[in-house]
Amino acid sequence: MTKPILIFGYGNLSRGDDALGPLSLDYLADKIDQNKIEIQTDFQLQIEHALDLENRQLVLFIDASVNCKTAFNFSRLQADKDKSYTTHAMSPTAVLQVYQDIKKQAPPPCFLLSIQGSSFELGEGLSQQAKNNLQHAIQFTDQLLKTAEVIFWNQQLEHSFA
Repeated sequence: MTKPILIFGYGNLSRGDDALGPLSLDYLADKIDQNKIEIQTDFQLQIEHALDLENRQLVLFIDASVNCKTAFNFSRLQADKDKSYTTHAMSPTAVLQVYQDIKKQAPPPCFLLSIQGSSFELGEGLSQQAKNNLQHAIQFTDQLLKTAEVIFWNQQLEHSFA
């Protein structure tokens, strides 16, 4: 049976701050209601991940970002054929577009938690700043999951932490 909420953290554990997505799941794993929430991780999003959205009420993607100006940013996603649409690694919006194309229906409400990262070299660990940003993002995610409803998540849109 598909759980109503999916949290999908993606990134490469061997590339410094790129590990923020998967590492956030490690922090959340013991705190979630495992009857309602499924956790998934991968190095990158791929076309097959569109099927993971099926029968969900809420989806949260978590990833590292060099474009994030603050510790983290929370935003709502819309399906979109972006430049990653036909590549091996996809953006979350492209995954939503694939879902919409194959299922002929709108995807479930999907959100992105971007955590600021700055060091992505192969073989490096998390930078100290990324560790701090991760802690702030995890606290925010805890609050989201305490009220796992679209209305509440929409009220948190464009939330960021300096």
